Amino acid sequence: MNNEKIVFFDIDGTLLDHDKQIPASTRESLKKLTENGIHVAIATGRAPFMFANLRKDLGINTFISFNGQYVKHEDNVVLTNPLSKDEIISLEEAAKENNHPMVFLDHEAMMSNHDQHPHIMKSMDDLKMHYPGFDPSYYHSREIYQALLFCESNEEANYRNTYGNLDFIRWHDFSMDVIPPGGSKARGIEAMIEHLGFKRENTYAFGDALNDIEMLKFAGTGIAMGNAYEEVKKVADVITDPVDQNGIRSGLEKVGLL
Repeated sequence: MNNEKIVFFDIDGTLLDHDKQIPASTRESLKKLTENGIHVAIATGRAPFMFANLRKDLGINTFISFNGQYVKHEDNVVLTNPLSKDEIISLEEAAKENNHPMVFLDHEAMMSNHDQHPHIMKSMDDLKMHYPGFDPSYYHSREIYQALLFCESNEEANYRNTYGNLDFIRWHDFSMDVIPPGGSKARGIEAMIEHLGFKRENTYAFGDALNDIEMLKFAGTGIAMGNAYEEVKKVADVITDPVDQNGIRSGLEKVGLL
């Protein structure tokens, strides 16, 4: 193992502000990290195709996607952890009975089993993304790394209690991520540093949302954004300023990387 350092960044609320823009200080900070020989990676719940333009813009070729289910370093796929096809079929049947639509994602695209649903529309609008394509059979012949189940928080308990072989992570008032059990950004980081031969203590992670908790706890140094959920701040080693108040730059300075 070597002593090289790597920093993992969540996207929404961390790299991107509330208008889905990259603050100028964040862009400058990432450039300086790279110039200083520190590796930069993305760790997100998003699918790879959802942030391809961001990776190109920032020159980042190392990422953890789907909350750890599809991990890639440059041209090398480091880890894949697809959902069980049987579990997807069973979950979709129950969701249909409750009139809860679903979206299925692999590393190339996402497809919905409902062509027009207000909960999907609202969730996608808040991500500044288009409505998914419509293809109810998309998952039949592909490895699916994540599904989205659209229901409100008061409707989710039955799914959690029934499907113990799936993990549900709420990211929106109307939507939950559905991933394999034990999947997390932390698992993705673990696979990445094993692949690269880096030490855990030389890993840093920035995040703000509930799906960042495991990552911040696992990293050698976990940094919560000032705009993070309180639950996220509680597990962080460092709390920086909000994303739109130079939070990335301040956090990197606080931990001595800038």
